[in-house]
Amino acid sequence: MADAPDTAPPNLYAAREPIFPKKVYGKFRNLKWAIMAITLGIYYITPWIRWDRGPNLPDQAVLIDLANRRFYFFWIEIWPHEFYFVAGLLVMAGLGLFLFTSALGRVWCGYACPQTVWTDLFILVERWIEGDRNARLRLHRQSKWDFRKARLRLTKWITWLLIAVATGGAWIFYFADAPTLLVDLFTLNAHPVAYTTVAILTATTFVFGGFAREQICIYACPWPRIQAAMLDEDTLTVAYREWRGEPRGKSNVRRRDAAKAAAAEAASRAAGPGGAKYAPTPYPGVPLNDPTAIAAAKEEPGDCIDCMACVNVCPMGIDIRDGQQMECITCALCIDACDDIMAKIGKPRGLIDYMALTDEQNERAGKPPRPIIKHILRPRTLMYSGLWALVGVGLVFALFIRSDIEMTVAPVRNPTFVTMSDGTIRNTYEVRLLNKHGEARPFVLSVTGDAAIRLSLEGIEGDTITVPADDTTNQRVYLEAPAGSQAAQSARTDVRLWVEDEANGERASKSTVFNGKAQR
Repeated sequence: MADAPDTAPPNLYAAREPIFPKKVYGKFRNLKWAIMAITLGIYYITPWIRWDRGPNLPDQAVLIDLANRRFYFFWIEIWPHEFYFVAGLLVMAGLGLFLFTSALGRVWCGYACPQTVWTDLFILVERWIEGDRNARLRLHRQSKWDFRKARLRLTKWITWLLIAVATGGAWIFYFADAPTLLVDLFTLNAHPVAYTTVAILTATTFVFGGFAREQICIYACPWPRIQAAMLDEDTLTVAYREWRGEPRGKSNVRRRDAAKAAAAEAASRAAGPGGAKYAPTPYPGVPLNDPTAIAAAKEEPGDCIDCMACVNVCPMGIDIRDGQQMECITCALCIDACDDIMAKIGKPRGLIDYMALTDEQNERAGKPPRPIIKHILRPRTLMYSGLWALVGVGLVFALFIRSDIEMTVAPVRNPTFVTMSDGTIRNTYEVRLLNKHGEARPFVLSVTGDAAIRLSLEGIEGDTITVPADDTTNQRVYLEAPAGSQAAQSARTDVRLWVEDEANGERASKSTVFNGKAQR
């Protein structure tokens, strides 16, 4: 009996191959170092910046005060009902991400994404302890654990863990006074939520930055799949000039000299005494009207010597020469690596470079690429820029016109009015006063709309109430209309309640209605 065919389902998941990026030098690598230093500096230092807000407010410049439902950012204080500021900032962040992606590809992922920044930091530690790529590969392939391998790995993991703890610790300092919380953490007096948060962020940072790395970008992050809708043929992204690099091969340096000599000789014969018209690219110095010279130029090997430098430095482990790939984070380290090799073999830089699909088409046709400014300033990016600026201007305008005192008015509906013994009609209102100043302020309440209507405060003589610093006060307010007045006889009378800060004259108001006897 014949063996049954193997019907086992194929394995849809390939086991991860660890990636050990090689150290590289260049302008893009330097730019990544600078951005890493700036972003990590902002993250770790910001909670420790002090800002004097007065005696009753926290002195931390940036603080998310969940207990009192406030957000402090230097001189700006956001209250719960002003969450539209936070929403506006999130909209601006989204539009900014769309703008940068449509102009420069996944430049956010390659330079400023927290996963990229912390992974770069962890790789730096790994390289410092275990050595560059070849040394780390040898250590990885060493199956036997000896004292040296155990010492290097343990040192690396402990350093990673310390960075992860600092990362989680810095995050919780944004939610409480940093110096006080630091002392509470070390004296074991902090809230369990603080320890739990630090533990979770420590674990995620340690695993994501140390072990998962590119797996987070490929499988966990949705942006690689969303970015396809943001890119078009004019987007500048990292690409390989195939027309210039192919055919590739390690013997290209020697073959190129012979091919170049043959092409030059053919070009000289074809030019004749009057010369000939030459194409600037893709075959420099070759007459357009000489098929023999063009054929000779085609036989010339490409600039790519297949040294694998671009692959060895890639933190995602891909080969950019295979074309655009979802895994590419546009970090441009392959550009630095390739430019270094081109300089060593005497070829111009740019075999791998930032370029658009339209540039490739133009260069293949012998035309110069479009200026970078034309790639950036096009309808899509201008639209994103306009929307981003519009939201920003709106937030700034709303920030400058907002008042430091606010009032809400809620009429008491049960009953809608009360008839007093002398025939006076009384309406009751629940008024909530908000004082955003750093000290207690006397607020004066008044009413407009009908001269006959009088205002009084429950439990307070007069029309002035003191609201504590940076706090709210609920006050019951009575509006009364004499028996023979128009407001008392009418069904509804439009009125407006006013509050005025006696200290600086700032005012706020809310409109409402006064219900009269005609309601019946």
